[in-house]
Amino acid sequence: MDYYNILGLKKGASDKDIKSAYRKLARKYHPDLNPNDKEANKKFQEINEANEVLSDPDKRKKYDDYGDNWQHAEAYEQQKQQAGSRQYSGYQGGGQGGGFNYESFGDGGDFSDYFSQMFSGMGGGGGRQARYRGQDYSSELHLNLRDILESQKKTLTVNGKNIRITIPAGVENGQTIKIAGHGGAGTNGGPAGDLLITFVIKDDPQFKRDGNNLQTNVNIDLYTAVLGGDTIAETLAGKVKVPVKPGTQNNTKVKLKGKGMPVYKKDGQFGDLYINYQVQIPTDLTEKQKELFKQLQNA
Repeated sequence: MDYYNILGLKKGASDKDIKSAYRKLARKYHPDLNPNDKEANKKFQEINEANEVLSDPDKRKKYDDYGDNWQHAEAYEQQKQQAGSRQYSGYQGGGQGGGFNYESFGDGGDFSDYFSQMFSGMGGGGGRQARYRGQDYSSELHLNLRDILESQKKTLTVNGKNIRITIPAGVENGQTIKIAGHGGAGTNGGPAGDLLITFVIKDDPQFKRDGNNLQTNVNIDLYTAVLGGDTIAETLAGKVKVPVKPGTQNNTKVKLKGKGMPVYKKDGQFGDLYINYQVQIPTDLTEKQKELFKQLQNA
């Protein structure tokens, strides 16, 4: 599997290019947008696998050096050291050393035969193969702000398997959770990797999130701002009546306690909602109203 080709990139691509390519392709092939499309699901998993490796500097270096066998890079280096400098230093041609055939390694040849022999020979000739943990998978889950007001269960499809997860209320944008054992399969009976899910919370057109708190604008007319009264404000839990003090200035901020976001994994706790009053200046005054304003001006 050519991870660079999967993301439509060339070897040597920048971290920014990798991130951009991954996000674009992940959105295109996301299972939520391609229900019951096995090919899209398979492509989505390949994209995640490629991103998992290429976005990690250490994994990427191993992949660049060892290709498909990158997960066994450390074992190869250990065996290389154990074989001794006599067998590797200045080596030019093929031959036998340390029990392995390492011919053509120096010019970037195929490592598959080498790894096959190396792992089958580990354990003192007893035939025991080295066990390796499977790689982790990374995925993004896109949600709206209103989707996380309450904890909910969601079914994800990973490698053809349905995984039911609980999304806690109040999860943060960019927050990552780990689903143990749902990554890549291990090698030679090794444990499976994990599934890492990063939440992407879309901006809300009405409410701006700041941690557990929210901000929103509420329009009030000039007369209410001057004389005081009540106005109706929209919250995530519905509409509420809010008092307006006489002489309220434009951009005055008031706090509605407990009307913000639910606090992550703290049942019954909520942030606050901050309202910014936007005083609306009338533009369609009658002649009589204009005269009254002139009288106030000259009073």
